[in-house]
Amino acid sequence: MKLFFRKFGEGEPLIILHGVFGSSDNWLTIAKRLSEKNTVFIVDARNHGLSPHSDEFNFDVMSADLFELIVDNNIINPILIGHSMGGKTVMTFENLYPDKAKKIVVVDIGPKAYPVHHTKIFEALFSINLNEIHSRQDADQKLSNLITYNPTKQFLLKNLYRKTDSEFGWRFNLQSLHNNIENIGISQLNNSPSLKPALFIRGEKSNYILDEDWNGIIKLFPQAVLCTVSEAGHWVHADNPDGFIRCLG
Repeated sequence: MKLFFRKFGEGEPLIILHGVFGSSDNWLTIAKRLSEKNTVFIVDARNHGLSPHSDEFNFDVMSADLFELIVDNNIINPILIGHSMGGKTVMTFENLYPDKAKKIVVVDIGPKAYPVHHTKIFEALFSINLNEIHSRQDADQKLSNLITYNPTKQFLLKNLYRKTDSEFGWRFNLQSLHNNIENIGISQLNNSPSLKPALFIRGEKSNYILDEDWNGIIKLFPQAVLCTVSEAGHWVHADNPDGFIRCLG
């Protein structure tokens, strides 16, 4: 699949992959800062942003999409940065295509299995009849019935767009994400170990990478190092962008 991407800067290549329900837009600020020294590609995963939609949605096909992007654009030895779902894509990619990346950076996710925890989000999104809303405010009010945390609500609403003057749509493929959501939390612990340099970044206030997870990470990536970003939750790069960039070194 040909993925939509944006490209910034010149220098050593970096490819950044977003999380579920996100898009490359979530990484624009970081990408522009990193582009002062690097060529930065920010990518929309399949079923997200401006990339094509598909009924097939798992880490093997997302890794194949990434491989296609790297080959098509002649990207040599990129550093791969993946947040959450993007981080699991990066770990799967390294297992399937171990000779392609120079280094991987996994942001606030581990190789362990995670239970599905998006039920309320899907309930809220499916509660919106896109044929009946007339403004973004209408959608905001509908989501507010089930999602009270405003940052999450605004994050989801970034995906709402006008298909026509009178019709709204979601940038993400809501039905495919719902049908395949169990694939997003699967374990990578059975992958082959990689001696590739690996940086794991976690938010101090997040519970996605716990201290007790480190043994499993080291077994899979013996060269891995961990950097914890202060005053940051799961959205490390948004909560503390300076701390996130310091971790990258």
